[in-house]
Amino acid sequence: MKMVKMKRFFLMGMFLVGALGVSAKPKMNVLFIISDDLTSTALSCYGNKRCKTPNIDRLASSGTRYTRAYCQYPTCGPSRASFLSGYYPHATKCFGYVSGRDYIGDRETWPQHFIKAGYYVARVSKIFHMGVPRDIETGSNGADDERSWVERFNSKGPEWKSPGEGELLEKNRKHTKPVKGGNTLEYVKADGDDLVQADGKTAKKACELLRKHKNKPFFLAVGFVRPHVPFVSPRGYYEPYEWDNIKLPKKVKGDWNDIPKTGINYKTSKNLQLNTEQEKKAVAAYYASVAFMDRQVGKVLKTLHDEGLDKNTIVIFTADHGYFLCEHDFWMKLGLMEESSRVPLIIKVPGKKPAVCKSFVELLDLYPTTSELCGLSVPSRLQGKSLVKTLDNPSAKVRDMAFSVNKKSFLIRTDGWAFIQHGENGELGMQLYDMKKDPHQFTNLAKNPEYTSMVLKFKKQLADKLAEVRKNDLGDVHPPKRRRRKHH
Repeated sequence: MKMVKMKRFFLMGMFLVGALGVSAKPKMNVLFIISDDLTSTALSCYGNKRCKTPNIDRLASSGTRYTRAYCQYPTCGPSRASFLSGYYPHATKCFGYVSGRDYIGDRETWPQHFIKAGYYVARVSKIFHMGVPRDIETGSNGADDERSWVERFNSKGPEWKSPGEGELLEKNRKHTKPVKGGNTLEYVKADGDDLVQADGKTAKKACELLRKHKNKPFFLAVGFVRPHVPFVSPRGYYEPYEWDNIKLPKKVKGDWNDIPKTGINYKTSKNLQLNTEQEKKAVAAYYASVAFMDRQVGKVLKTLHDEGLDKNTIVIFTADHGYFLCEHDFWMKLGLMEESSRVPLIIKVPGKKPAVCKSFVELLDLYPTTSELCGLSVPSRLQGKSLVKTLDNPSAKVRDMAFSVNKKSFLIRTDGWAFIQHGENGELGMQLYDMKKDPHQFTNLAKNPEYTSMVLKFKKQLADKLAEVRKNDLGDVHPPKRRRRKHH
């Protein structure tokens, strides 16, 4: 019933636009593509010499590639709820695996803002949170927000149950067939072609929608679940990535000695009992999953070009957060160190020259940026900032820092420094890294007396930022009590 009402609302809006004598065709469409659990360090356009991502690379070479883009929470659910609602997590107190709707009331989400403007707005697969592999196996809507779409499509796939050769890498348990999935390091070299898997189906549906709706303004959100675990890809994508040719990140003896307990990631080589072979197999499987996802991105971009839509469509490619691939012996997400908090971000706008932008930007900035580019109003309540000026002048600065959070931990990332505070007053420890001398974050300077004044400065900056973030107009919204959920 709700979906029927949404379609009626969309059609009525289009009728009124025509009746008022205003052009029914906005200047530009939006194609938003997001990959799940993708670290920028795995993309060749961001410097990875081993993993090949030709389709994303081509997009980067024709658009603006941002080198300092950060998520607002390095876990799927809260990150997506943040940039889709337009608020930092501490403004809404939305830290769980939900859509965030209960936390923002009737305020328009990013896609909902485009519905109001008369766009056809649809999603394919995971945009708001979905549990992987559970919701993909069942074809469920997960924690999706129905009001945010005119239409929505799920892509059901076999995930870890795919026929093929699989191995659970954790705890040194080996299997000849796929094993039960979940938030575990495992891979499947799957039988069959791309269309057996959810991401193959997602690309196909996205291409169909582009062809079907090419003559009307659209906002199409396309969510790929790879490289989220389980690492499931057709066999052919594994061939270029033999595990014994994988080079692991540099390891430093005593690396954890100066990291507060709260800063040790929840998944590590130690607690997963991974040996070197298993570590290399995990990285190889991740690369294969990235290559599979890249191929699906290529299919969507090819259709956009073939239909002539690249001439009037803004294309955005990003990820919900980064990912540890054995850096510091850490795995997966949740931590606030560089590999987990930084994300790839590419924005291609018709008529704009290719560029590389080094300004700090955040995923929150996508909502106001696309609104401005498409001639829509930019709600003053949004906590993101428009990136439009960087598309004309890549040397322009939008922010002088990035802000990301995780539960009770906070990151401030500036030009030369990364400051992580655990606890609102630092009672659970702090981390300070000189990002110019120590870009891989091996030496924590927070307890070094020479940097006491700098730590105090960052603590004050963090307190000011939190106070600013918490100044919002959500006082009339009373979200339900949070339930503890496992990470997906």
